[in-house]
Amino acid sequence: MELTMLAKALAIGLGAIGPGIGIGMIGAKAMESIGRNPESAGKLFVPMLLMAAFAEAISIYALVIAFSIK
Repeated sequence: MELTMLAKALAIGLGAIGPGIGIGMIGAKAMESIGRNPESAGKLFVPMLLMAAFAEAISIYALVIAFSIK
């Protein structure tokens, strides 16, 4: 039982590291780009949100895998 809980914790923990870093990089680069060219804010907003959603989907997959470990 303890090893199962450890496996679940590792699955969700390691599965959240990549998307967390990715979302941070997406936000940082978008803010850097807007800082250099303020008129590009409207053009960057939707792609930035899409990429953040795709990164979040990966962490949701990790959550599903963690729940499926028996």
